[in-house]
Amino acid sequence: MMDTSSGPTVFACRSEEVVEGGRGLRFPLTAGAEQRTGFVIRYRGRVYAYLNRCAHVPVELDWNEGEFFESSGHYLMCATHGAVYLPETGRCAGGPCRGGKLRPIAVIERDGAVYWEPDEYIRPVIA
Repeated sequence: MMDTSSGPTVFACRSEEVVEGGRGLRFPLTAGAEQRTGFVIRYRGRVYAYLNRCAHVPVELDWNEGEFFESSGHYLMCATHGAVYLPETGRCAGGPCRGGKLRPIAVIERDGAVYWEPDEYIRPVIA
């Protein structure tokens, strides 16, 4: 996603940690009033971030920590029910998530690092 605002950003990871079509990186956040995780992936040269929660059933997607892509490397997949999502939009591409979409998190990459931007629902972890 592009940096289209001047709001505060939160460090997620170093750029080199997010490999094209490889492991994603999880980061802690607050979604509503609950402690959750978000994740960053790289696909076709760009970074994308989403709330780590399947649109079908509210469970985390990764089957091992950071493993979000299915074997072809072209889709994100929920390990619990096999729902698959397009990496660049988070929209459901097949499986039980029909019409669903992952919750995007605004993310920017600059100066060798990836940052995410809080919004009205997704915020930094409350201590």
